[in-house]
Amino acid sequence: MPRKKRAEGTRAPNMTASVYEGNDGRWHGRVTMGVLDNGKPDRRHVSAKTEAEVWKKVRDLENDRDAGRIKRPGRAGTVETWLTHWLEAIAAGSVRPKTFAGYQTAVKRHLIPGVGAHRLDRLQPEHLERLYTAMRERGLKPATVHQVHRTVRTALNEALRRGRIVKNPVRDAKAPRVVEEEIEPFTLAEAQRILRAAAGRRNGVRYALALAIGLRQGEALGLQWRDVNAEAHTLTIRRALQRHTWRHGCGGVCGRKRGADCPDRRGGGLVVVDTKSRAGRRVVGVPGPLMAALGAHRERQNVERATAADLWQDDGWVFAQPTGKPVDPRADHREWRELLTEAEVREARLHDARHTAATMLLVLKVPTRAVMDVMGWSQASMATRYQHVPIEVLSGIAKQVEGLLWIAGESTSEQADLA
Repeated sequence: MPRKKRAEGTRAPNMTASVYEGNDGRWHGRVTMGVLDNGKPDRRHVSAKTEAEVWKKVRDLENDRDAGRIKRPGRAGTVETWLTHWLEAIAAGSVRPKTFAGYQTAVKRHLIPGVGAHRLDRLQPEHLERLYTAMRERGLKPATVHQVHRTVRTALNEALRRGRIVKNPVRDAKAPRVVEEEIEPFTLAEAQRILRAAAGRRNGVRYALALAIGLRQGEALGLQWRDVNAEAHTLTIRRALQRHTWRHGCGGVCGRKRGADCPDRRGGGLVVVDTKSRAGRRVVGVPGPLMAALGAHRERQNVERATAADLWQDDGWVFAQPTGKPVDPRADHREWRELLTEAEVREARLHDARHTAATMLLVLKVPTRAVMDVMGWSQASMATRYQHVPIEVLSGIAKQVEGLLWIAGESTSEQADLA
């Protein structure tokens, strides 16, 4: 129903809407939504054939304003336009390079081709769900689809905060269910076979660090000798070494598909970065045999330095190439696979060694707070993800149950017979 007419000579309160019949025969409404960037009132216009219809539109605008769902004036542009801006101007400077690489793949390979032509403010959950279904039909894994889902959710949350949209459609879109693969840490016998095989390989102590104290790959490869305190038997984790994907530095005019092939490529190769989190910057105790192995490793490296002579690049890396340069993570992965084959141990990820280290701390009944410090976790909930009950412990529990129910039961039965 139309609102009552205001008494003559009185002024309408601030933010009050106005409705009137125009010379074109249509009814018009104007609603003050706030203030524009230039300081002028942000007045939105709606129109309809009848007064009742225009009042409904006015009330919808007022409800959006009062609930904080104000879309910025003007056309919202396409999903592609926003995702490109978000990726290049917002995400590029605010996230870690590996995270950015994941965003870039999701946006350019899946989101822009799939939903990029839609207007940003008209994107619907069903559009995204159809994209997810098409990705699964192409044989992509649910984890890949979830990466795309998380990326567009993050990008549109930023659009929501900036008033580009009034609701994030990703919140209502259903992505395929991801079943996390159960991690099987190495058994004690497997870990010991890996340690024996690693002892005979160049830089082999690097894998002992992963198994014994759970260093991440980047943390181990980023160690420098100044981080090793042989007297205190500690390592200080200060940095990580990663391989980053090369990006175009030409603005996309070179015509090359890969950033690595761009004449002005930038941001790639081996890069030293900060630890994954503030908790990742830590001091870790090192078992005596492992510290002795590090000492022997340093002596062998000194021989390599003398052999390389002027070719040696002395940046102090604990684990280095024969010329002193840092070890490439890709070469490190290849070495790990060869190590498992030599040790006659099942195929496993290098990161599974970190799960094994966390599990050993569980077996040793190390307090959770101390486990967090050793592993570099910022949240205690990470223990649930990384710590697993090993087969040896399960077998021990079974033996205890056997002793309680069967052996003890037999003893009780014999005493009853004697009575």
